[in-house]
Amino acid sequence: MRSLIERHGGRALIAPSMREIPLRDNQAALDAIRQLIAGSVDLLILLTGVGTEAMVELARSAGCEQRLLDRMAKLPIIVRGPKPVAVIRRLDLEAAIRADQPNTWREVVSAIDADGMSLQGKTVALQEYGVSSPELAAALQDRGASVLPIPVYRWDLPEDLEPLRSAIRAAAAGNTDLTLFTSAQQVRHVLQVADQLRLREAWLQSVPRVASIGPACSETLRESCVNVWFEADPSKMGSLVRGAIERFSAEC
Repeated sequence: MRSLIERHGGRALIAPSMREIPLRDNQAALDAIRQLIAGSVDLLILLTGVGTEAMVELARSAGCEQRLLDRMAKLPIIVRGPKPVAVIRRLDLEAAIRADQPNTWREVVSAIDADGMSLQGKTVALQEYGVSSPELAAALQDRGASVLPIPVYRWDLPEDLEPLRSAIRAAAAGNTDLTLFTSAQQVRHVLQVADQLRLREAWLQSVPRVASIGPACSETLRESCVNVWFEADPSKMGSLVRGAIERFSAEC
């Protein structure tokens, strides 16, 4: 990402805001996988490719990978976007329902409704992706489903927080021109650290031209009272960097 920014004439201030912590010993995830294998689940929702791979890896570590795949082959699988589709195809599985772009939880629910699939009395296994999705779980429950979360991995703050602290201080002081976010969890962590520094309000008031990788990230920004100045389309890193810098150049 640094090289992309520099290639387009910008100067990059890189501030890692998250690290992935696989929950290989997470009993809740293992219990959910075992319930799925035992036939207690009626359909499966996969939200991310990385999370799908982690779920299979977790089953492998517990010695039940093939039983999980065999059971998945018998279930209707609903996918949020192209990345979980690619993963299940490598596993010789197919999606019954695929959410349209921009691939937020709302499109997942809309795709289920458009298909006419009844969730009344059904148990839905929901592969979570870093943080829980209470909005999606609530929408499924409103349609009569019981939701079984599979929390296969989570996000934590970086071990070294100083680069992130420095970036927050720089933005709060008005010393940056663009701020780029590539995930919703980055937004949550930036605000968490800004709170620790007692700079949330200063950051919110001073952060300039916030660019988002896509709709899910933009939704979290707006919920956090951050104006989304630019949203990448398609939701890719190249489109984010190029589009934000081109718009900035045009405006300035």
